[in-house]
Amino acid sequence: MAPVKCYPPRPEKVYFFGTCLIDLFYPEAGLDGIRLLEREGIDVLFPQDQTCCGQPAHTSGYHEEARSVAAAQLDLFPESWPIIVPSGSCGGLMRTHYPKLFAGTAHEKKANEISGRIYELTEFLVHVCHLRLEDRGQPEKVAMHTSCSARREMGLAETGPALLAQLGQVELVEQARAAECCGFGGTFAVRHPEISAAMVEDKTLAIEAAGAERFVTSDCGCMMNIGGRFAHQKKTVKGEHIASYLWRRTS
Repeated sequence: MAPVKCYPPRPEKVYFFGTCLIDLFYPEAGLDGIRLLEREGIDVLFPQDQTCCGQPAHTSGYHEEARSVAAAQLDLFPESWPIIVPSGSCGGLMRTHYPKLFAGTAHEKKANEISGRIYELTEFLVHVCHLRLEDRGQPEKVAMHTSCSARREMGLAETGPALLAQLGQVELVEQARAAECCGFGGTFAVRHPEISAAMVEDKTLAIEAAGAERFVTSDCGCMMNIGGRFAHQKKTVKGEHIASYLWRRTS
């Protein structure tokens, strides 16, 4: 698959945008993403005033509220360094929708500039760091779930599997209809719980049928949804953010 944009040489420094779900529920995934970058000799800066990217309001149709939340992020990245986001959904909003969200406003120029510096974590590791991994883990069958935003908005269906394929003891199994949504969809899961539950049920059955002992994803919303369904089913299949999985198996 051709890269979705022109990629720069490996920088000395990057910013890290942690996302709300990582901040509140999965901080270790954010720390492991930072550790992966630092191991590549990159200085990682984490702006302490970062909050939400604005996606929940935006995807619910509250664009004015989304602008208000997103505008608070625009001044956090003053230098020209890349901005790494360990989530295709937040990364997709910031790269794809910020220019439209702020078009015709006083923030338009800055939003356009920032959108051009957004990289999803696996994208950055593959296309900029050219990361090479040595597996130190035990044999395991793993299914990769790529979020809808990472797959469709950012064009990154292959970066997660490309990293997992370097792990010699990992068998990457292919689930049926891998490109289908898990049913999370941010506020979709809250507004349409019955539909969401049916979708994630189908997703868990497909992962289990593929023989996976674990599923890996680069989006914590999907991980929460799929992992929660497996727990409800009292199944042993566990979920893990790809940053944590890569760090755990290679350190």
